[in-house]
Amino acid sequence: MPRIARLLLSDQPSVYHVMSRTALDGFPFDALEKDILLSIIKQFSTIYFCEVLGFALMGNHFHLLLRMYPPDTVTNQDVTDHFKLRYGPDAVITELQINRYRQKWTNLSELMREIKQTFSRSYNRRHNRRGYLWGDRYKSVIVEDGRTLINCLAYIDLNPVRAGIVKHPEKYRWCSLGYHLQSGNQDNFLSLDFGLNDWDIAPKTSTRERLRLYRQFLAETGTLAPSPNGPRMTIPSRDDRNADDEYTLIDRLLLRTRWFTDAGIIGSKSFVSRLARRFKVFTVKDRPPKQVTGLNMYSLKRLSEIV
Repeated sequence: MPRIARLLLSDQPSVYHVMSRTALDGFPFDALEKDILLSIIKQFSTIYFCEVLGFALMGNHFHLLLRMYPPDTVTNQDVTDHFKLRYGPDAVITELQINRYRQKWTNLSELMREIKQTFSRSYNRRHNRRGYLWGDRYKSVIVEDGRTLINCLAYIDLNPVRAGIVKHPEKYRWCSLGYHLQSGNQDNFLSLDFGLNDWDIAPKTSTRERLRLYRQFLAETGTLAPSPNGPRMTIPSRDDRNADDEYTLIDRLLLRTRWFTDAGIIGSKSFVSRLARRFKVFTVKDRPPKQVTGLNMYSLKRLSEIV
């Protein structure tokens, strides 16, 4: 059975929620493995023309929230600078290579291939093993800027909370919020440009203020509750749930929500419909975008009839 075509945009800056899971049993990625994977992601994110908006590295899988930039936004000098960063200050690049690397370093699939292959070689070498490390190919979901992006980022940051590892994501250094607060966003690894107009603050204070607003967003959606020992995370119960139950924003962020991971596109109804028509996935009349209960967003489910 042929693979479903991946939904990728090559002519505009686009945000993707990317996930990949190991083929190994259990939780093989310990603290050292997570540190190494994070360093590899940081390395390639400086080479490729992208911004890392969020991440969560777990014991058997990882999440990335990336904004990829298209080839026509990248100048020859940009490619030359990244080439020297990758291969050394004395490296010389030809015009033919410039065009090739422009296409490569703006491609999400190439970025994921390099991250995963580099980590696989490192892991196998340290553990004296051979063979596949990763399971199925990575998943990717196109995410609209703005509120949908913020919801998706919160969902990613709450992975260690859902797993019962920590009570608050700030305590987990292998997620974006923990990285911001524990390292001070070392090396300016993470971007806080969420494309949210009402979070655009004066340039001198925008980075700090956006981080404060994001933390406030987590608190105001109910993820933090007071206790004698300080704030703690509250997780809605799964008991007595069924498919017809209503879900709140809190539920959607704190419980596993397949729309963030198994959809093809998430965002406003107009955003999802426009991209669906572009990818010729369906006609709006035949299969309209589905509204996600508890979230002010719509979703396009990944479909086998993509052409």
